[in-house]
Amino acid sequence: MSRRQNCKNSITAEEQENDFISFAHSAADQAEQVVRKLIQASWNVCHFSKLPHWLQDNDYLKYGHRPPLPSFRVCFKSIFRIHTETGNIWTHLIGCIAFICIAAYFLIHPNLEIQLQEKLVFGIFFAGAIFCLGFSFAFHTVCCHSEFVSHLFSKLDYCGISLLIMCSNVPWLYYGFYCHFHPKVIYLISVCVLGVATILISFLDKFSVPEWRPFRAALFISFGLSGIIPAVHYGFLEGWFNSVSLNSLAWLLLMGLLYIAGAVLYALRIPERFFPGKFDIWLHSHQIFHLFVISGALVHFHGISELALHRVSFAQCDLANTLLV
Repeated sequence: MSRRQNCKNSITAEEQENDFISFAHSAADQAEQVVRKLIQASWNVCHFSKLPHWLQDNDYLKYGHRPPLPSFRVCFKSIFRIHTETGNIWTHLIGCIAFICIAAYFLIHPNLEIQLQEKLVFGIFFAGAIFCLGFSFAFHTVCCHSEFVSHLFSKLDYCGISLLIMCSNVPWLYYGFYCHFHPKVIYLISVCVLGVATILISFLDKFSVPEWRPFRAALFISFGLSGIIPAVHYGFLEGWFNSVSLNSLAWLLLMGLLYIAGAVLYALRIPERFFPGKFDIWLHSHQIFHLFVISGALVHFHGISELALHRVSFAQCDLANTLLV
């Protein structure tokens, strides 16, 4: 009897322990759900020092940061509140919508007699701009969700920048070397290889950390400046003082200056570097960078539109020159 009693007591103690563990897990889950609901119901912006390490990106922006919001629904609702990311979100959201509208008008408008080949070339540029702005909007919206989500969408954001640079080169190389087949193919392949390499580098885990900010800016600037080589070649082929060449290179130069200026301000964190806490919400370096990116993309679209119109309407290519040069 004593042995049976001991066995029953042992089983009872084990059941009680299992019940306690189950109760503890249930209580922890319920507590987590309560915390999530409280965060979702109401949250306040906070100081930079109160952020977890994975949200601490720019220490010159002192106040107005979103706390971690572990809900995509709440992250997207935060679009309509004022915080350090509000300007970043809306600049590229509006830019993305604008380019979707421009692309739709350009590609499907019945009154524009545009050949399929031209639609494809411009479609590549539009895709790069839309993906770049769309990925950026998504990252700045959900970057406060969790560390995993923040790192994932930051990689997509940098991937979008590479896509924009790569896809922006395609139309101007295509129309710039419209009558020169071999250089056109070589430069198009080169820019695609550089674009893929930049995308692969941007997927490195360390690439998104704040310490790599100067390297990120330098990488994208270098990728953009690689277009100087085909631009110089284009000038020699078409003639530097040709009105079309001057006009095309002028728009290309303006686009490059806008992109580079935005990247430099982003890397140096100007103006908040000189006035910490004064540009927490509006007109800090990342917002200015966004505005320069949109301006550069619009300038580029105008420039390649004029170059394409000239090539399609007036250019007469010598067959031998087209195939051999």
